[in-house]
Amino acid sequence: MGKPGGLLDLEGHYASYSAYHSNAVNVGIHELVVWPIFLTAIMLLHLTAPFQHAAGVIAAAYGAYYFLLDRRAGAIAALLCFLCWAAGGALAAYLGFSVGRKVVLVVQLFCWSMQLVGHGVFEKRTPAPRDNLVQALLLVPFLVVLQSLHTFGGYEPYPGFHDRVGKLTVKARKEWEDKHAKKSS
Repeated sequence: MGKPGGLLDLEGHYASYSAYHSNAVNVGIHELVVWPIFLTAIMLLHLTAPFQHAAGVIAAAYGAYYFLLDRRAGAIAALLCFLCWAAGGALAAYLGFSVGRKVVLVVQLFCWSMQLVGHGVFEKRTPAPRDNLVQALLLVPFLVVLQSLHTFGGYEPYPGFHDRVGKLTVKARKEWEDKHAKKSS
């Protein structure tokens, strides 16, 4: 399966994400670390004078995009974007640049390292940024929310969504396995 069909192709994006996140430990790691990565990225913008106002614009743009993908899950993700913007600003103001940038660095290094462990040790597959950087940087926070809502509450954006995505995910995994098998032989 190639890249999803467009920015609003929720099934394609979720199937592509699911193809990289099938191991429960890796999924759990992502659920724990993706939003702290977003928070500290927003916090870094708050800490950096020329980009302070960009933090709100970026958080709002992400939230609006998530809402366009799915109103219910998107509203939750948009709320998380707003909370990250508010908390990032408050932490930046409280910690100041010197301490704040160190906190950002430690959290980013830890969270990205955990994701690499999740993919390398548990998923046994390279992370998605290598194949789809846009999805990794733009969509993953929303897809983690969507996946969590489904796992813990059985949420579907519409009836049959997860059945359709499941078929696309199987196809994507098969294509990756075939490609990987050709490289190994």
